[in-house]
Amino acid sequence: MQPTMDRARFNMIEQQVRPWDVLNQRVLTVMRNLPREAFVPDAYRGLAYADIEIPLGQRTSMLAPKVVGRMLQALEVQPHESVFEIGTGTGYGTACLAHLGEQVFSIEIDPDLAEGARVRLNAMGLSQVEVHTADAFAGQVQGGPFDVIAVTGSVPTAEPLAALEQLLTDGGRLFIVVGEQPLMEAMRITRIGNDFRRESLFETSIASLENAPLPERFAF
Repeated sequence: MQPTMDRARFNMIEQQVRPWDVLNQRVLTVMRNLPREAFVPDAYRGLAYADIEIPLGQRTSMLAPKVVGRMLQALEVQPHESVFEIGTGTGYGTACLAHLGEQVFSIEIDPDLAEGARVRLNAMGLSQVEVHTADAFAGQVQGGPFDVIAVTGSVPTAEPLAALEQLLTDGGRLFIVVGEQPLMEAMRITRIGNDFRRESLFETSIASLENAPLPERFAF
């Protein structure tokens, strides 16, 4: 079974991640070595390396591998940096961030997902990771500032950006997906002193974060 998974992981890198312009060698090495199958629900284990989003219940899913790769590359996480992640999920992206940075503080609104992620991350000896059950939009975020912020679900509007930007260190980077289905925009935001540079990275469509602020709707 393991040689099959090793081959599937190699194919994921060469056929999905690298062709999507993920060329950062540190990112590719982490994704090549990390057993994604250990983070996938048992029912979907055979699809651990497929180019799909794997469901984690009715509201959320694991990001497709190529999107994870683009996110990690955009964040340019350095070995000495602190990372804040919103949306732990099963802990796969969390584990990638832990291998790239020094410390990861991650929050997950679903207590069952959070506990499952803790178990998996602890089993891998990733003691530099803290996973907390919390709602990012209910004033439950504490700590910071952070060198890197990774948001693994989308937000319908740019409203939450200002608060997240204030959690960045000078030179810190934020990755977030903004918009509504079927078209959303992945963005990287870099703090430069008291200013923030916003860059559009690519178009995508991913599940929204629970309790994310909704845009105002026009009513007659």
